[in-house]
Amino acid sequence: MQKTASFAVVHFSVAFGMAYALSGSAWVGGAIAVLEPAVNTVAFYFHEKFWLRRQQRIASAEALKQQPLPAYDHNCMAGYCMPA
Repeated sequence: MQKTASFAVVHFSVAFGMAYALSGSAWVGGAIAVLEPAVNTVAFYFHEKFWLRRQQRIASAEALKQQPLPAYDHNCMAGYCMPA
């Protein structure tokens, strides 16, 4: 937990420093430093959701590859079967 808290302080400091350097306003720097992690949290949620669905699609495709193909009848074409 200490490492997480430490990173939060670093993240806040970097965001504040960058915003202050670009805007010259401590108020803008503080607002951005508070808003940026909140926006990133929402973006992270959707990012994780996207990657979870992607992994599920890949797993489904891999499972389909493992299934044997049905037997092929050479006497049938386009649903029509010729008598033997």
